[in-house]
Parts: sequence; structure tokens; C-alpha cells
Amino acid sequence: MGRRGPTAVADPRPAISRYNFSMLDPRAQTLLKTLIERYIVDGQPVGSRTLSRFSGLDLSPATIRNVMSDLEALGFVASPHTSAGRVPTPRAYRLFVDTMLAVHPLEEAVHQLATQVQTRLQPAGPQQLVASAAQVLSNLSQFAGVILTPRRSQVFRQLEFLRLSEKRVLLIIVTPEGDVQNRIIVSNRDYSPSQLVEAGNYLNAHFGGQSFDEIRNHLRGELDSLRSDMSGLMQAAVEAGSDVMADNKESVLISGERNLLGVEDLSSNMDRLRKLFDVFESKTGLLQLLDVSSRAEGVQIFIGGESNLVPIEEMTVVTAPYEVDGRVVGTLGVIGPTRMAYERVIPIVDITAKLLSNALSQH
Repeated sequence: MGRRGPTAVADPRPAISRYNFSMLDPRAQTLLKTLIERYIVDGQPVGSRTLSRFSGLDLSPATIRNVMSDLEALGFVASPHTSAGRVPTPRAYRLFVDTMLAVHPLEEAVHQLATQVQTRLQPAGPQQLVASAAQVLSNLSQFAGVILTPRRSQVFRQLEFLRLSEKRVLLIIVTPEGDVQNRIIVSNRDYSPSQLVEAGNYLNAHFGGQSFDEIRNHLRGELDSLRSDMSGLMQAAVEAGSDVMADNKESVLISGERNLLGVEDLSSNMDRLRKLFDVFESKTGLLQLLDVSSRAEGVQIFIGGESNLVPIEEMTVVTAPYEVDGRVVGTLGVIGPTRMAYERVIPIVDITAKLLSNALSQH
């Protein structure tokens, strides 16, 4: 499975990510790619000897050091005070994921991953499927899974009234996505089952596919023509339905936050850890990031330090939109360290988005 670079989206990345990388010669690109790959694997600053061993280039240590100095001057690598080796910067990771990384997992591996995702996304209601997707992303990546739930329709597909007791009626609302919402209506009088069926049939026949605000406006002119014993139930149903739809807002679900406590890059610094859990607590930044990525096609990679949407330099968010019947309704992704195995996480996010889209569309 090949992969294009992340699609350009209107996110507030600084100009640093638009840098003209073509000025790097092939030798510098090879050494930088090797450095990033070794740092992802080992988590330690990479020295000249390691680069000489793994790059496949026949270069002297002095030449490698000169190239590293040039890369450092350009902002692609940095030298920690405690080591003679170097580590990649956010600018380097952006170059890596945009132009150096090729995700080509074996067909067998893709099939195995798809099977795992499908197994976890068992047939369920839309809300359960979305919640399961966040858990799938967390379990398979061993980082945190995040998903922007779809803003459900403000219209209804079908209404039904069910008598609970003498003056208590259960209003059942079915949305076009198949979500079922219930509200209890306390009425002024007792309605027979046949009257409740009549009221439901009337609303479904005349107002199915409309919002409750539209129903309210129409009913103002029609209540006089309705039997007085039914108008009260109709008005109560409209008010209860409006309350239901007012709750149908986008929200962010996160699964596996505790996985990140075991990631040294994120948890070794208390200030960094505090910022990380501030992100999870407020969710405002994640909501903005996921909303931005929903307007682009395919997998997006947001790298801390070069995207204003990611508040922690050592954090990366890999996202992809998901659809219902060809219409984008939300975004899902993985939150992890910048030092992650991108070639493994990208297919997890990509395949999960596709399979969730299929599951929601078939529901």
C-alpha cells in the first residue's frame, strides 16, 4: 500500500514547514533520513559512527560531521548538551514524513491489520462503532486514540410514542444515521395506544426529514385544525425533540491516554506531562485540530513545534477523516510522540478510517 504525502490543508503551520527542501543534496538527505530512523528506533542522539554504519555511504567521519554541521545550521538537527550526537528537529520530521517516508507494508500485513480492526469494530450502533474505533487506534498503536464524533443530524427520520403509564409517554426519535434517542414526556392527560400511534403517524407523514424548529413553525398554523386533545402532545414532543437535538454536538473521544505515561519523550518532563494532560482535559485544541484535518483528504500528520495546533514539541497527531455514504462526518487519529514509527502508525489510522466509514455506511 503506497502513500502520498499529507494533503495540504488550511492549518496555521508556520512558514518553516513550507521550506524548500530541494536545496539539500542527496548525501545530506540520506544522512538525515538515517539519523531520523535511528533516533526513532533507539531514542538516543545519533553520532557519526552510527551514521557511517547505517547510511550505506562511504564517507569519512570528518565529512559526516561537516554535513551534520550544515544540517544543524539549517535547523534540521540539534545537539543535546549531554551528547556529541544529534537529534532531529520538528523541521526534520516534517521533511521525513513529506518526502522521505514511503509506507509499503506487505499485503499480508495489511490484511492482518484490517482483520484486527474489523474484529474490534463489531456490528453495533453508530455511537458504539465510533467509541470502538478510538479503542482500536489506542490498542493497535499503543498510544492514545482520538476521534471527533459526528455532529448528528438536526432532523429526524421517524418518531414513535410509547405509553409508559397514565400520564407518562416515551418519545422515541430515530435520526437519519440510525441513532435512537429517548425522552420521557409528562402529559396533561392519558393517551391510549391508538392515539399515540395516530400522533406518531401524523408527525412522520407530515414532517419526517425536518428539524423540530421547522415543525414548531408549521404547527403554529396547524394546531387550530388539530384536535385539542392531540395538540398538547404534539407541542410536548416538539419541545422534547428540540432538547434532544440541542445535545447533538461534536465531541472528542480519547482512549488510551495512560499509554502515553510510558512514553519517555512525553512523560520524563513534568511541565511537558502537565501540558499533555491539559490537552486531554480541555479538548479545545484537539477539537480544532480534528476539525481542520476533516477538511482535507487522506492521512494528515501534525508535528509539535511546527504546527500551531500541537502545543507540545515532542507530540505528533496522525489523523484521517471518516465518512458516511461518501460524506465526511468526523476525524480519527493517534496521539503519540514525535519519535514514533510512522510507517506503522499511518496504516493503522488509514485502515481504521476506511473500515469505520464502511461500517457506518452499512448501518
